[in-house]
Amino acid sequence: MTFETLGLSQPVLQALALKGYDSPTPIQEQSIPTVLTGRDLLGIAQTGTGKTAAFMLPSIDRLIASDQRPRPRSCRMLVLAPTRELAGQIAESAGDYARFAHLKVVSVFGGTSVNRNRQELARGVDILVATPGRLVDLADQKALDLGSVEILVLDEADQMLDLGFIHALRQIVKMLPAKRQTLFFSATMPKAIRQLADQYLTNPAQVSVAPASTTAERVEQQVAFCNAGEKQALLTIMLRDGFASKAMDRVLVFARTKHGADKVVKKLVASGIKANAIHGNKSQPQRERALNEFRDGKVRVLIATDIAARGIDVSGVSHVINYELPNVAEQYVHRIGRTARAGAAGIAISFCAPDEKAYLRDIWKLTKASLEEIALPEGLAAEAVKVNAKGPEPTRAEREERAYDQQRRRFPRKQTTARVTPRGDGANRSAGGGKPGGGGNRGRVNRARTAV
Repeated sequence: MTFETLGLSQPVLQALALKGYDSPTPIQEQSIPTVLTGRDLLGIAQTGTGKTAAFMLPSIDRLIASDQRPRPRSCRMLVLAPTRELAGQIAESAGDYARFAHLKVVSVFGGTSVNRNRQELARGVDILVATPGRLVDLADQKALDLGSVEILVLDEADQMLDLGFIHALRQIVKMLPAKRQTLFFSATMPKAIRQLADQYLTNPAQVSVAPASTTAERVEQQVAFCNAGEKQALLTIMLRDGFASKAMDRVLVFARTKHGADKVVKKLVASGIKANAIHGNKSQPQRERALNEFRDGKVRVLIATDIAARGIDVSGVSHVINYELPNVAEQYVHRIGRTARAGAAGIAISFCAPDEKAYLRDIWKLTKASLEEIALPEGLAAEAVKVNAKGPEPTRAEREERAYDQQRRRFPRKQTTARVTPRGDGANRSAGGGKPGGGGNRGRVNRARTAV
């Protein structure tokens, strides 16, 4: 089977030839003919199997065939992605595939200039790749009209729900025309996504190249049982030995929290191992720089939180290390899917502390994968004493973040409200007894004077 036999047009075939792609992956082979017919599609496939091309290639052909020009402040194809990194990578691939089709591709997501987004959308675009939050903001500002969307794509649809985008999705769907083609793609298919698909898809075809929530076949999965206090030392030894023997190329390490990711980076740097962190507290330029340095091999260790699990598409990731096991089993599938991409092989190693064994059981129940237990290296105890020695004092920002996290755990509702309330509004409410425009004691004194 070749891309030409799937019925793709010459401009798309030229773009594929330029990238050196000649034969489709299973998800592409099954999806492309269906999408070309205009039918809705629900696609289930492991990460790294070519889902982006599976929906983008036939969609470009459909846009070419309809021969329409985008209206000002509108788009013809809308692709929604859960993270900035994934949105950027989808847009980059779309630009490559649409090179000879003369279609305009734009991406919008948080951390970038809203004014620049407005300018890019002013004359209309053919393909818009966006995160839900920024898209809703632009629509509210009347900078974008979704009334002429021909194709809607939800990539990593389950992650949309995991990150709490359901409200934004409902807003977006209300702005779309009822007559459109809708495509859902995901690596896992929980009940919530099935229900969402039933609401937004019309008589969809279903394509599945692997059972839902299975892990990549080419990933060798291992587990190391250790104490929580030994994890940093174990990671340091593995990276040091792996890079020295050239058994490791690029290593993606997953931590559960943003503070934890930064802490791991500091300890590795103190041990002489270059590393960067990528998570929600990083600015967009910081995230892009960390990802580019990892992709270019300048820094071969990247520490990430789960929010980045869906957006890191870097070739040459030889190892994924779960420094902390995810408390949601589906995340394990997406984490280890960052290696063994595009037909390559990879290794996934999970560090499991005694209090994480329940998470490991959940992962096994979901994936039915057998993880090979590996022995702990010699000298681990001595290395643990060394790397866990008191390091430099935390910065003020780190102390404040740590204090906020502790308070949020103790008073979740109170702290969340205070965190999202603008300072000026909070001051007015404090002065006015919680009522907008109130004057606190001043208001009561004025009312007293009026009464007198």
